[in-house]
Amino acid sequence: MIGFADADLWPAEDCESMIAKLSKEDVTQLLQDPSAEARADAAAKIATHYDASADFGEEERKLAEEIFSIMCKDAEQRVREALAANLKDCPYLPHDIAVTLARDVEAVSIPMLKFSSVLTDDDLIEIVRSQGEAKQLAVAGRQKLSSDLSDALIDTHNETVVGALVANEGANISSSAMHRVLDDFEGSDVVRNALSGRATVPVEVTERLVSMVSEQIHDQLMGREEMTSEQIGDLILQSREKATLGLLGATKAKDDARRLIVHLYKND
Repeated sequence: MIGFADADLWPAEDCESMIAKLSKEDVTQLLQDPSAEARADAAAKIATHYDASADFGEEERKLAEEIFSIMCKDAEQRVREALAANLKDCPYLPHDIAVTLARDVEAVSIPMLKFSSVLTDDDLIEIVRSQGEAKQLAVAGRQKLSSDLSDALIDTHNETVVGALVANEGANISSSAMHRVLDDFEGSDVVRNALSGRATVPVEVTERLVSMVSEQIHDQLMGREEMTSEQIGDLILQSREKATLGLLGATKAKDDARRLIVHLYKND
């Protein structure tokens, strides 16, 4: 493992010129005591000032990035965690460093996957397809998600992941993708409630949700002795039709009404 005591990599005077806000004592301790704790502390300080400071010149920035390149391969996880925690919001972090941290173990990668704007859709889709639930959940919780990224998360067929995606108002989810969600998780209250709670849902998707709720109520009422199955069926049908007419009355866009009519026709 490469240690910070290796003077050939960066002499003390270079570290001091690069990080003006790190004290001379900090740099001296780092070079003389390359322990995991010292490296993690240095990683946090350098990353914080790299992200927030406008004082770095070109040479200082390059040197900081060289240090990050070595730190993100550090054998000690706590060092890499410190880097990720303090660089997750940095918009000008080199792409290769961001990807290395995003592909690391969960404790390191999750802050990057959830917050880093440096990671591309291709980076995130590859990770969603190849990694486990914890990383998929981190991606599903990003502030903004494209329709392609949402599709990749839906393709995991993981109820927890898809529920988190659908509950995220910043996720761009197409109407066809919402129908896929309902196809895959028709019996999931978690997914169905998350979808029905979104601020904007296409009218034909809303009709499917009404239909699902109607069927669920129908099943619950079937065990009651005071009503016949025909009475229950009529009651549910009337309620469903009233709700559907309400959807038509609420929509102001002709395209929405047309899509709902086509949807109803296709589903008899």
